[in-house]
Amino acid sequence: MNIAERKGTMPDLRLYDYAASANCYKVRLLLAQLGRPYERIPIDIFDGDTLTDEYGRINPFRSTPVLELVPGGYLIESNAILVYLAGETSLLPAGAAQRSEVVRWLIYEQTDVMPAIGGLRFRLQTGRLSLHHPDAARRKKIGRQVLGILDEHLAGRDFLVGADYSIADIAVYGYVHVAHEAGNELKRWPAVGRWLRRVAEQPRYINDLEPYPPNARAGAGRSMYA
Repeated sequence: MNIAERKGTMPDLRLYDYAASANCYKVRLLLAQLGRPYERIPIDIFDGDTLTDEYGRINPFRSTPVLELVPGGYLIESNAILVYLAGETSLLPAGAAQRSEVVRWLIYEQTDVMPAIGGLRFRLQTGRLSLHHPDAARRKKIGRQVLGILDEHLAGRDFLVGADYSIADIAVYGYVHVAHEAGNELKRWPAVGRWLRRVAEQPRYINDLEPYPPNARAGAGRSMYA
C-alpha cells in the first residue's frame, strides 16, 4: 500500500478495508445500499500493511475498516462508521428510543456476536483451531447462546429494531450470515434464518465477503494476529 501515490479525481469517501473481514463487509454493504460512491483501498492485514508507521498514523489501533472522510480525517471502528454513514437516513431511526435500541445492538454485535461467531470463524478458517479443540468448543457454545438470543428476539418480528431494516441489522448480519463457517447449523434457529433471507432481499444488497486467503493461515503472514 502506498497512500501517497493516489492521484487524480477521487470520490469524497475512501474506505481502507480487508475483503475477508465481515467488519469491513458491513460498511461495504451499507455504502452499496446508500448508493454512496467511494474509493476502496485494499489493506492486506496479513502482509504487514497495518504494521507500517504510515498506517499507524491513520489508525493507531491498526485495525480495519477505516473511513477517510476528508483528506487526513479518519473514522475508525466499523459500527461507528455505520452510524456516521446512516446519518439522517431511514437506516438510523430518528426517535431517541429506537435509536438507542440500534446502539444497543451495535454494542452487542461487537461484544458478543463478533467474538463468539466471527472469532471462531477466523480461527477455524485459518487453521488456528480445529473444531474439536476445547477453545473452539467454548466459543461455539457461546455462539449458540448468541444465536438463541437472536432467534428468540426475531420470532414474530422482521427486523431487530422496530418494523424497519436498519444498521442494527447490517451490523449483526455481517458475522451471523457466515455462522455456518463457525460450525453452526443455522437451521436450528429458524427465526434467524428467515431474518437472514429478509436482509438479503433488501434493495442494492451485496455479498462480496471473501474467504481468508492463504497468507492468513497461522504463521504464513505478518500481522498483529497470532
